[in-house]
Amino acid sequence: MKLVFSLLFLLLLSLLSSSFHSAVARGGERSFNSSGSFRLSRRLSAESYIDKLNRLADGYMSNSELEEAFSAFAHRCSNISRIYSIGESVNGLPLWVVEISDKPGVEEAEPAFKFVGNVHGDEPVGRELMLLLANWLCDNYHIDPLATLIIDNVHLHILPSMNPDGFELRRRGNANNIDLNRDFPDQLFPINDDVDARQPETQAIMRWLKDIQFTASASLHGGALVANYPWDGTPDKRKSYYGCPDDETFRFLASVYSRSHYNMSRSTEFVGGITNGAFWYPVYGGMQDWNYIHAGCFELTLEISDDKWPPSNELHTLWEYNKMSMLNIVASMVKTGVHGRIFSADCGKPLPASVIIKGINYSIQATESFANYHRLLAPDNKYEVVAEMPGYKSKSTHIILGEDATTVDFILEPDLSSKSKISRRGCDFRYDTERKLKMVQILPGPKLELYLIFTLIIMFLFFLFKRRVIVNYLNHRRNTTPKRSIVV
Repeated sequence: MKLVFSLLFLLLLSLLSSSFHSAVARGGERSFNSSGSFRLSRRLSAESYIDKLNRLADGYMSNSELEEAFSAFAHRCSNISRIYSIGESVNGLPLWVVEISDKPGVEEAEPAFKFVGNVHGDEPVGRELMLLLANWLCDNYHIDPLATLIIDNVHLHILPSMNPDGFELRRRGNANNIDLNRDFPDQLFPINDDVDARQPETQAIMRWLKDIQFTASASLHGGALVANYPWDGTPDKRKSYYGCPDDETFRFLASVYSRSHYNMSRSTEFVGGITNGAFWYPVYGGMQDWNYIHAGCFELTLEISDDKWPPSNELHTLWEYNKMSMLNIVASMVKTGVHGRIFSADCGKPLPASVIIKGINYSIQATESFANYHRLLAPDNKYEVVAEMPGYKSKSTHIILGEDATTVDFILEPDLSSKSKISRRGCDFRYDTERKLKMVQILPGPKLELYLIFTLIIMFLFFLFKRRVIVNYLNHRRNTTPKRSIVV
């Protein structure tokens, strides 16, 4: 009988011991208070947490090593790249960007795409993958069709680390311990409205998007495996699906990344490996919603590894898993959607008009310099594309968008009945009018009539010439591009 009780006592001690060990293994730390009873802390101490991340950081590039690596890349691949800074972190570290294009630093009628990594300091995988992406593009230019397509037709901008201070401190927030993905102005709640109160890293991103008109972008995060799209928050702060006006297009873009990934689309947690941000968990002051609302930039938040900080020996595998996804999401800027330029019929100059898709409450703006636009849309749909510009008559056309991109160029006629005081862009209308009034004073009587007839003939011939130049340009584009072209 004593033997039985002894065995039961030993078994009880074993169970109690295993329960304590399992609690510690899940991140708890046992300690005793003054009364002698113990309490279970559910968090690791800051020291042990940082020690763990310091061990994991072995094999990852430091901030100085990352800067050196990008400088070496720019020197080796100087024909297709340039390095520039968009600002500094709280601690004064430069926020370096590398641009990759066949004409880096030259403004062209091409879409621009950006990758942003290391938004959270303790999610460093994106830093490493972006350098691998840059080198792969350089090594395969004029060798691999996808690399050549991207470099020849897209301006790709790569910011490997938005939060270099957080990386050095081995924590999520920046040097001020602010989560940079909660620091942007929010559409639903009046937070972060004080410009001076925003973090320097946030302000740098906002200035960047004023300088460059990005078509789309993606930020790389860690801790899950899913492609996240807007909206990120809900009006009632509850977890529920809350789609933006371009919900269908965002689902398509997220699926481009997920389907190209090694196993993201096979997720058992997220159907198809994609999720609406608010349906996953609401975020306010996030970067992707701000991009879409204020900068006309379609941004995805990409969670690319289940571990926030995986061991460095897994980086090569993560690169192989994400490589085609990163390439295909950039290539989709030219392979899908509606693209084109907008001209004035009266003087042939480019017009920075608005482009609207009927039925979608969202417009984009053609660029100031070239009046080129790049409107991302989900394929296999019918759309009505509209171009509008103050002082001109709007024009529209219906398209059936397949798997390939379509080019729709617009030639807008001046709205002579318009009482708007806005002068038509690209045409020095006021100067021409003043010059004609001076000529009226110089040439009275019959000479004036002859002059006016002669002027009308010259203006008509000039109009025909300009229109012919535009049409010839558009025909040239139609003959040299694989996209289906339409002139409206």
